[in-house]
Amino acid sequence: MSDFRLRKLTLQLEEIHHDTGPDADHPRQRAAILALVANPFAGRFTPDLQPAMEVLKPLGLMMSWRLIAALGGREGIDAYGKGALVGADGEAEHGALWHVPGGYAMREHLGESRAIVPSAMKVGAMGATLDVPLGHINAAYVRSHFDAITVSMPDGPRADEILFVLAMAKGGRIHSRMGGLELHQVKGEDGLR
Repeated sequence: MSDFRLRKLTLQLEEIHHDTGPDADHPRQRAAILALVANPFAGRFTPDLQPAMEVLKPLGLMMSWRLIAALGGREGIDAYGKGALVGADGEAEHGALWHVPGGYAMREHLGESRAIVPSAMKVGAMGATLDVPLGHINAAYVRSHFDAITVSMPDGPRADEILFVLAMAKGGRIHSRMGGLELHQVKGEDGLR
C-alpha cells in the first residue's frame, strides 16, 4: 500500500446517554476510524483510478476490524457508513476510491448486511469536518438509524492527502420517534425493508 502511505490512524468513540430527554435504557454507541494517507493522484489528472481500489482493500479490512473491536465486537452493530475527505490538490473522485474497499470491508466483517453503505465525500482544507452518514445495515428505510457522525483530523488532510473514514453504530438515535419502518418490522430481504 506504499502509494497510499499511512500517516495517521485515529479512533473516535461516542457513548450517547440522552438527547435532552430521559436517559436511554442502553447508551447508544457511535464510532469512526479515520486513516490519513498520501494521495498518489494529487496535483494531476489520472484517467484510470479504478486499479487503486484493489490496493486500498487491505486498509479497509484493517480499519473495519479495528472499528468493530472498538465497539466491543460485532454483536449489536446495526448501522454503518463511510466517507472520504480529499486534500486541496486532489479531486472528489479520489474520495470515490473508497466505495469498494471501505464498504465491502465492513460488509465482509459484519456478516449479513444488505443495505447500501451510505457515503459522503468532499474536497476540503486541513482540519475540515466531514459528516459521515449512517444507515441501518439491512434495511435502508429504518428511520431511527438515519444519522451522521462528524469527524475531522486537525492536522489533515494536507493538500496531497486523503482522509478515509469508516463508521458504525449500535442502535438508532436516542428517543427516535419519527415513525416509518421500525426495527421489529425489518425483513432484511432487499436492503430496503
